[in-house]
Amino acid sequence: MAKQDIKTRDDVFLLVSSFYNKVRKDTVLAPFFNNVIKDWDTHLERLTTFWESSLFMTRKLEQKYLGNPLEAHIKVDKESNHSISELHFGLWMNLWFETVDELFEGNYADNAKRRARKMSTFLYLKIFEAR
Repeated sequence: MAKQDIKTRDDVFLLVSSFYNKVRKDTVLAPFFNNVIKDWDTHLERLTTFWESSLFMTRKLEQKYLGNPLEAHIKVDKESNHSISELHFGLWMNLWFETVDELFEGNYADNAKRRARKMSTFLYLKIFEAR
């Protein structure tokens, strides 16, 4: 069966929830997420809104992401004794690409990977700058 592209909020939710199921089980990444996030349902909805806004910028959406991912990641790094490293970003990226490729193909799927790469690089640099 041919994979479809990411087209709807439901598709974005499937991607985000599938990805974070992997993250929550990863022995290296899980502690950063599981120790901080207490309400996963709310967090997955927030992340779905983030990715939906990022991927479908030209669409009129019911929900727009209004959070500050940089501030949140700097806080997690600080609370983790500045232990976030390039290894964590690499693992995160590998799981993201793997999940996108398992579920989708097409322009939006490719864009999800490009945006994740850009975001990851930006967050990585800004976290170290904030130290």
